[in-house]
Amino acid sequence: MGSLTALWNRVFAVLGRMSMYRLVYFALAALAVVALLLSFFDLVGPDPLQLIATLVVLSAVCVGVDAAAQRVLNLPWRLESSLITAHILLFVLRPTYELVGLLGIAIAAAVASLSKYVLAWRGRHIFNPAAVGATVLTLLSLAWPDLGASSWWVGTPALAAPVILLGLAVLVRTEKVRVVAIFLVIAVGVAIFRIAAQYQAAGLDLEILDVLWPVLWSSPFLFLGAFMLSEPLTLPPRRWQQFTVAAVVGVLAGWPIAIGDVTLGQERALLVGNLVAFAFAVRTAVRLTLVARSEPTPTVQELTFRVHDRLAFLPGQYLELEVPHRHPDARGTRREFSIASAPADLPFVKVAFKEGKTTKPLSSYKKALALVEPGDELAITGVWGDFLLPKRDAAPILMVAAGIGVTPFVSQLGQETANGVDRDVVLVYVASDSSELAYRDEIEASGARVVVFTRDRPADLPAHWVWAQGVRLDAEGLVRMVPDISSRHAYISGPAGLIAELAPALEKARSITTDAFSGY
Repeated sequence: MGSLTALWNRVFAVLGRMSMYRLVYFALAALAVVALLLSFFDLVGPDPLQLIATLVVLSAVCVGVDAAAQRVLNLPWRLESSLITAHILLFVLRPTYELVGLLGIAIAAAVASLSKYVLAWRGRHIFNPAAVGATVLTLLSLAWPDLGASSWWVGTPALAAPVILLGLAVLVRTEKVRVVAIFLVIAVGVAIFRIAAQYQAAGLDLEILDVLWPVLWSSPFLFLGAFMLSEPLTLPPRRWQQFTVAAVVGVLAGWPIAIGDVTLGQERALLVGNLVAFAFAVRTAVRLTLVARSEPTPTVQELTFRVHDRLAFLPGQYLELEVPHRHPDARGTRREFSIASAPADLPFVKVAFKEGKTTKPLSSYKKALALVEPGDELAITGVWGDFLLPKRDAAPILMVAAGIGVTPFVSQLGQETANGVDRDVVLVYVASDSSELAYRDEIEASGARVVVFTRDRPADLPAHWVWAQGVRLDAEGLVRMVPDISSRHAYISGPAGLIAELAPALEKARSITTDAFSGY
């Protein structure tokens, strides 16, 4: 069990070092190579020439339109985004090398790319671009059938295993495994129910198992969930909202509703889900101005911003900060940061991050962020997260923070103080040494009891702070320092390895909520 946990943590760390865009592109490119190889053996619908011709046209149009639009709008060009759209359309549309069919392919690619800028709200696209392009081409095909339409040929048993493996890597990176699992269960269940109803209406018998595997392996559900529904930018911020969107898309994909000559299946189902997500939380790019930099500890930097637009967040959530710069590396121009300030502190918002010494070269994002000076404007491109304290349950709370993982707790404790809430909280704070204990004043003001795990004894500890005095923070040490853990809701923010090591103790708590991070 321990070796499996270690392997999982290693995989998670590797995936965490790659930007979402780069990982999705690599996964789709690998899937395209697999499909091309299978096409030589007639194991997929298109032949090799059709696949190559279609991908060339899709890539050229998507890259060209995106480059032109971003130049006109003075936006940073992200090549991975263009290629992702092209590769998704490759598996959704009907590949061809006929000139008229390639014209339809080009139209779908152009519409998909343009939708990122036309069907957008304050810099964030509302709909999945590939779904928009495929839908427009399908509607045009009603009048001009030779243009082609969506076909979802990716739904074939030969591609099922590659889609699952590559899709799972994407879902682990975006932390959307549960969301897509709910979609798959509902979509497959509804599809089987629909088929059963059709068989019953025809007076025929049906064996469920005879239908289950074809529906799962020969339908496009796996690809739709892993590479389109999972897109974080078109999902709402809260987990229950994401589950709702997954359920809506699952029902519509499993039982397509006919509207005239088209149905609300597959990409149209996703577009409806995108609308539901947009209704839950209208996405805005919130403008910020950097006010100040500070160093709470020798290795931690804090950035304080003034917010110019409306910003709503809950204590414990994280934001995505975009720092546009030339020639971004694999991790892109956006990064997620836990919010260190409380909602009560608005219009000011704070984030903090560790700037430890390393022999590895700095990412392009870190270099660009280091050059941002007070007065410079940036933007928050999203707020997400369910790392939230219970609203009505007055049960005691255990917070476990490792290093800079304390930031969401600082936000939560600050808001509790601002609201006058007196909650029984124990914070277990782990740091390499006493100089790395950030936000001591803010935590002290909250009145929370604090257990400090550091190599050296911190000076001038408040009366309600305790130094663990060499007790090792493992499952046994946690129980020793917090003997009433079974009565507490446990929240832990830190590396995945720490979470796994403390699991035996945390399982004794009333509930466990984790906020794993892999650095920025």
